[in-house]
Amino acid sequence: MQQFSTGGTTGYNLIADWPGGDPNQVLMTGAHLDSVSAGPGINDNGSGSAAVLETALAVARAGAKPAKHLRFGWWGAEELGMRGSQYYVSRLAATERSKFSGYLNFDMVGSPNPGYFVYDDDRAIEAVFKAYYASLNIPTEIETEGDGRSDHAPFKNVGIPVGGLFSGADYTKTAAQAQKWGGTAGQPFDRCYHRSCDTSSNINDTALDRNSDAVAHAVWTLGVGTTTPPGGTVFENTDDVQIPDAGAAVTSSVTVSGRTGNAPATLQVGVDIKHSYRGDLVIDLVGPSGQAYRLKNSSGSDSAPNVITTYTVDASAETADGTWQLRVQDLGPQDTGYLDSWKLTF
Repeated sequence: MQQFSTGGTTGYNLIADWPGGDPNQVLMTGAHLDSVSAGPGINDNGSGSAAVLETALAVARAGAKPAKHLRFGWWGAEELGMRGSQYYVSRLAATERSKFSGYLNFDMVGSPNPGYFVYDDDRAIEAVFKAYYASLNIPTEIETEGDGRSDHAPFKNVGIPVGGLFSGADYTKTAAQAQKWGGTAGQPFDRCYHRSCDTSSNINDTALDRNSDAVAHAVWTLGVGTTTPPGGTVFENTDDVQIPDAGAAVTSSVTVSGRTGNAPATLQVGVDIKHSYRGDLVIDLVGPSGQAYRLKNSSGSDSAPNVITTYTVDASAETADGTWQLRVQDLGPQDTGYLDSWKLTF
């Protein structure tokens, strides 16, 4: 935690270093944590902060042994003029600055009427992002709307290579952009930019997912030394479903789209069920073909509460795209619960 003063108040930066990697080759990934006073700032910049956090967590889950030293930063007071990142950079000695191989910035990556914009400040970093989107058949454009207006600027100003992604703010999406990206022409990329409506409903899940995957891809390519981040894309349903006591089975659906080929042989099924006696429960994953994969049998001797775990399923016989279901049935009396959420990780 790094503390600084601005305008008579105290601000904070949060810096996290992953152990290992060449200390003379630092790859840093960052996003700002603050919002304007007019709104809650879920797209600007909860989206970028979340994408960076999830990438850092993916590094940790993988136990990554990176070629370069990985550093992650969340900045305070960006909306007041990049005060947090300026403070951080200003206190780096020249010898420390020279160790940076790059800084990647993510400020708004889930805009509700999104575009796919790539910073063009450093050609090598730009090429990594553009190649990733080309693999998805998604065209990109050079980022100009926020050029020099976010936390990459202090790094660039001292000669550190910078790059990043942006999904658009209050500029208007053109007809040509709507044709290649979808969405609505003649409307802003984010109509709630710096407004009170920048809430959790002001996020395009597809854009956030794609851009978050691109962040991880860049960190693995530029910093870890391989091009395949672990985990993959997550599809989740967080709607609560009540499970009737000693009643019929209930289901919850997740629609998978944008995947090619079959599901993996190591499909991860994350389940969060709140129940007072989990031994009553039978749980199945049902694939798009209708084939059921048993995740959990009932057990009269398992009196513990809740099922909060991840199952690994060989679903390689299923096409990835389609509607998947989690099916839960309570076979015993006197205990109740509900399905809180579940997810598939490809």
